[in-house]
Amino acid sequence: MQTKPMGMLLLVCAAAGAAAQVPAPVTPMPGQVLVSGTVPDEASKAAMLARVRELYGFDRVVDQIAIGNVVLPPNWNGYVQKLINGNLKLISKGQLKVDGNAVTVQGEVANEAQRQQIASDIASSLNPTYVVKNALRVSAAEQNLLDAALARRIIEFESGQALIRPSGMQILDEMAAALLKVKGKKVEVIGHTDNTGLRESNLALSLARAEAVRTYLAGKAIDPAMITVSGQGPDRPVADNATADGRARNRRIEFRVAD
Repeated sequence: MQTKPMGMLLLVCAAAGAAAQVPAPVTPMPGQVLVSGTVPDEASKAAMLARVRELYGFDRVVDQIAIGNVVLPPNWNGYVQKLINGNLKLISKGQLKVDGNAVTVQGEVANEAQRQQIASDIASSLNPTYVVKNALRVSAAEQNLLDAALARRIIEFESGQALIRPSGMQILDEMAAALLKVKGKKVEVIGHTDNTGLRESNLALSLARAEAVRTYLAGKAIDPAMITVSGQGPDRPVADNATADGRARNRRIEFRVAD
């Protein structure tokens, strides 16, 4: 069963201008993405909502965008479209605020490399008139414990299957030892694939592989109720799918400590 995204992502988009009145942020329910702020017309609103719904799914997006008399910087809508990308899914309890030429991103990420990479990607997608504030923070000690145990290694499966290879089992034995130290929290096991083949097939494969990991860990004294699973398929690459090495890095299992 696919789970909702861990934590909460609050996406606030606002335009600069004397008449801009941004609604007070409302805490979304777990799994929801709240989009609020003021834009000048229905076309801007529709484009923004379409992009967020494409990324997260229609049912998860809560629309609180208002139409008002605001002035946008040149190509503001285009830049916002670039900011709403797969990197946002790496952020828990987060907020992306775009207020004219000022961009602030905050929330929790799994490690320092992600914190720096997300901010760098944001800055590189904008022109020099934009100012980016990186308020991301690395998540709790339990997440760092799991990251250290995985140590950027890839849990390998048989090609096109959810059958864990012996090398992957060795890594999971180490992950089981680390998971036993994570007390009182759930951990999401997230399957990822490269972009070879149909997206629907890759989504199913990534979920099946995450399920296989949960089953294996259950045999290592890890309570299955502690583990939730999801499959992201090819939607969150960490490397270039144009190369064999990049595709290999994208075929991975991720462990995320829930809030």
